[in-house]
Amino acid sequence: MRKMFPLIVLLLHLSAVYSDSHSLRYYHTGVSAPGSGIPEYSIVGYVDDQEIVNYNSVSRRALPRAEWMKEEPEYWERNTQRAKGNEAISRRGVRTLMERFNQTGGFHTYQRMIGCELDDDGSIRGYQQFRYDGGEFMALDTQTWTYTATMSQALITTQRWNSPEVRLGEILRNYLQNECIDWLKKYVENGREELERRVQPTVKVSGQHKDGTLMLHCQVYGFHPRRVDVKWMKNGVDDVPTYETTHVLPNPDGTYQIRVSADVMPGEDDSYSCYVDHSSLGAPLNIVWETSSDPNNTARA
Repeated sequence: MRKMFPLIVLLLHLSAVYSDSHSLRYYHTGVSAPGSGIPEYSIVGYVDDQEIVNYNSVSRRALPRAEWMKEEPEYWERNTQRAKGNEAISRRGVRTLMERFNQTGGFHTYQRMIGCELDDDGSIRGYQQFRYDGGEFMALDTQTWTYTATMSQALITTQRWNSPEVRLGEILRNYLQNECIDWLKKYVENGREELERRVQPTVKVSGQHKDGTLMLHCQVYGFHPRRVDVKWMKNGVDDVPTYETTHVLPNPDGTYQIRVSADVMPGEDDSYSCYVDHSSLGAPLNIVWETSSDPNNTARA
């Protein structure tokens, strides 16, 4: 039985990947104080929302996480050695950043995401983003292929990487626009049956009256792939502030679920509906909440 580790959430901003568009992303995480089942360093690779490869400082091996990742042994050995090199770099990076932030101890995280996207119209995008302790640290600007700092502690790094002697962004440009896209195409072809599986969502809406307000809940579950757009509408207009949105969570059968809630003060003639758009649907769903719909104030699609 393989050892499981808690997930450190990576709050890295990405543009949405729709319908038949695909993405390849690698998340690198280094921590200052490993323990409680959290490895000092890990890499997790994804095609779309499907985990394909995992390396961490406990296993010290790059291992497949999708059945369709049927690569030769040389592939896994090459990626293992590359990951070990990145592990050493990450360890130094965490120590350096702690010094820049005048930190001598505690739990700190250094995160890097690198990846590319291929749209169904053939257009491509690449990105590289960094975070420290969950905050935006710096990122690669793929218009100028230079690095921009979002924390003052990143200025030393961006100045060095952007210097005429280094120009790291330009070097990375070839990987993001060519090698990354080539690997993405290969992986998508190998895993097409799973990656492009479409399962329509089931939607349940409910409402609770309390102190003159109405708390609306929209539960969307059993859908695949992961990307989904869910929001509450008032009288057919998108102007209902979201009160609470859970992350998209996995189900044991490989599908996903999400709940979106809103706290409203309805007028006598107001109508509220949950809007759901997903690539498995021919047209978006609009499920109206009605007090008399059933004893539990629910409706199902």
